Amino acid sequence: MKPLSVLPAALLLTTLLASSANALPDLVILVRHAERATEPAGDPALTPAGEQRAAALAEALAGLRVNAILTTQYRRTRDTAAPLAKAMGIKPQTIDAKAGHVLAVAEAVRAQNGVVLLVGHSNTVPAILAALGGPKLPDLCETSFHHVFVLRPGAGWMQLSYGAPSAAPAAGCL
Repeated sequence: MKPLSVLPAALLLTTLLASSANALPDLVILVRHAERATEPAGDPALTPAGEQRAAALAEALAGLRVNAILTTQYRRTRDTAAPLAKAMGIKPQTIDAKAGHVLAVAEAVRAQNGVVLLVGHSNTVPAILAALGGPKLPDLCETSFHHVFVLRPGAGWMQLSYGAPSAAPAAGCL
């Protein structure tokens, strides 16, 4: 099955952007890290499926002018962002996942301009989306990796998919 792409919708959204005098980014793209291995327990790498998903993300966003990438200190978020960072020549910024992480990430995103990619976790991506003015959504399911949330600060948001479909969601999560 051919992976779905966020490229057409994201490109359409960026063509609608007007220049902004404030410091907010034009567009924020939020994803959860790709599929991770189970070992080592503290900081696992991506599985082969996760590596494919990270490559699919880079392909889907290749037409955008992503100029900032934010990840956590965990390998799974850094590895998910790596193919796009390499293709764009961007060094991702790392924000430690600790107490107050959601607010710290929201502030770091607000300090950017242009198009920002944020790679987070199942329990932080929806909270960061809400902190940036998007809707309050449930956490992502532990088996859910295909979601992309695209936010244009102050103007709206959309939810898309990329890569291979994830498993059906459990009750109470996306």
